[in-house]
Amino acid sequence: MATESGTHEYRTAHGDEFGRTYFRRLGDCAVSSIGLGTYLGDPTDEVDAAYRDAVEAALEGGINVVDTAINYRCQRSERAVGRAIEDADVDRDAVFVATKGGFVPFDGERPADPGAFVKEEYVDTGIVDRDDLVRGSHCIAPEYLDDQLDRSLDNLGLDAVDCYYVHNPETQLHEKSREEVYDRLEAAFTRLEERAADGDIRHYGVATWTAFRVPKGHDDYLSLREVVSRARKAAKAAENTATHFRVVQLPFNVVMADAFTVESQDGPEGEQSALWFAQEAGLNVMTSASIAQGSLAEELPEDVAARLDGDTTAQRAINFARSAPGVTCSLVGASDPNHVRENLDAGRFDPMGANAFDAVFE
Repeated sequence: MATESGTHEYRTAHGDEFGRTYFRRLGDCAVSSIGLGTYLGDPTDEVDAAYRDAVEAALEGGINVVDTAINYRCQRSERAVGRAIEDADVDRDAVFVATKGGFVPFDGERPADPGAFVKEEYVDTGIVDRDDLVRGSHCIAPEYLDDQLDRSLDNLGLDAVDCYYVHNPETQLHEKSREEVYDRLEAAFTRLEERAADGDIRHYGVATWTAFRVPKGHDDYLSLREVVSRARKAAKAAENTATHFRVVQLPFNVVMADAFTVESQDGPEGEQSALWFAQEAGLNVMTSASIAQGSLAEELPEDVAARLDGDTTAQRAINFARSAPGVTCSLVGASDPNHVRENLDAGRFDPMGANAFDAVFE
């Protein structure tokens, strides 16, 4: 598990190489404001090897946040991350590792009949109750998340992870009412509070795609205030002194800025954006799709690019994402060490100041 001393020693070793506020606080840990994502790629041995090299290069170069999920590449991304952490010349307690559970994962490769696989491996074995399975692929029942967390720890070869996300809970809204989804989240959070008390996870949160950046009334909308409230109730139910709910993951980039521009969350003085709510609530935000899965590595709007520092378009896009209020770390997927080094170089530039960031939207 990442520790205060381990991550701060890592910051001391690498901090002089980077710009202002490159390392930021998450709990008592120091984490890089650029992280490595592991979503894209085919489930092949070649991509596994590429990710191992990329994660190793990241950890040894100044990125100490690695994000994965059990369903990424049929569990192969978690396994590649675990091997890279073991091989890298970096102590485990310096690395903040996050993974996710929710989508039913395949194992090693996509089966010829995905529905039959889910039925045989999860439903027939009792790991998933059919009534808890949404769209044939998504479940957040406590017993299921227990199973998935245990599998993730095995895949990663770790005793604990630093953040465990409930993955895209808005998926449940396709078949369940909003109130029922909040109830299901509370039950899931209660189990995660128990796993945190047992030392299996340090923090937990929700990794979303649409939930917090769409307007109220949208089919995928969830209230961040209500989610936080349910986490507090879960901590009380688990008899913890404080909630371990700490992190929100959502997409944010130059062309998907809804988390900053859409004021759909209930703040203390009226509606506000998800990023402002998170900042004022003391939550950490990890941005996904920080370069829009590579598309922003080619071109940025000229008026925005002119305000950003960086030697390449990708670096400017990364620096935009990590300049937003409340953002702790911007995740960038990379399975090529050369791309990792380019991403690392973005951190050698200072992020935009608050006034300069706000001016982009004027």
